[in-house]
Amino acid sequence: MSPVPRSNDGRAAPGIEVVALHPTDAERAQEGGADRLHVLGLTEPVVGGEARSLEPAAVSAIVRATDLPVRVTLRLSPGFSTQGGEFTRLVGLVSDYLSLGVEGFVFGFLTSDLEVDVDTCGELVDSLAGIPWTFDRAFDHALEARRAWRALASLDGLDSIHTAGSVRDMDAGFDDLMTLASAEVGFASVAVAAGGVRPEHVPWLARVGLTRVHLGASVRPGGSWTKSHVDAGFVRSWRLLLDDATQAGHASGSAG
Repeated sequence: MSPVPRSNDGRAAPGIEVVALHPTDAERAQEGGADRLHVLGLTEPVVGGEARSLEPAAVSAIVRATDLPVRVTLRLSPGFSTQGGEFTRLVGLVSDYLSLGVEGFVFGFLTSDLEVDVDTCGELVDSLAGIPWTFDRAFDHALEARRAWRALASLDGLDSIHTAGSVRDMDAGFDDLMTLASAEVGFASVAVAAGGVRPEHVPWLARVGLTRVHLGASVRPGGSWTKSHVDAGFVRSWRLLLDDATQAGHASGSAG
């Protein structure tokens, strides 16, 4: 999923990003047809601000288990800020993870006023030296989504934004996400629907060009992060759904 693939009409091609906590998750995600893995380590991955970086050894095991591109979260503490020694440690992790073969990174920082922290993100982007990255669901905590998008659009290397349109996930944010994708040029091709996305959302999202999804609990039996691994059959069902919805969305756009 990086760089953002495009169809002939300029829309983002469909993409499935699956959260992998273990090598088994990675293997089953690839078997089911995923396009990319998101690696993070914590007990509650669905809470945007609580994602933590994994130790390099754990990341290495996941990278070696699959041929899929792997992105890893850069965060060392809860919340959406970082500074001082912690930031220095994050920069050090960039080199460690790249040496393991990761394809890119996931992070997101906000100021105390809930604006995108362009300075902190920009410094971290500079350390990536052209490596692609995703702004995480800190985006949904920003005070004003359009302002956040415009700030992020100025940063090099950004090719994905995880968003549900609301901190309360997709059921609450669906309408706002649809509006933003329709109104802001370029946003739909960067946005990745994340946080409670359900199958019935997908056809509507595809109609506005938002054809990438981020899947966690929804591809695990019982929705359990701790008692089950990714199920290849669940991933395959999302693959078929997304591909069909994207094709229909393209046809609708051509007819219009």
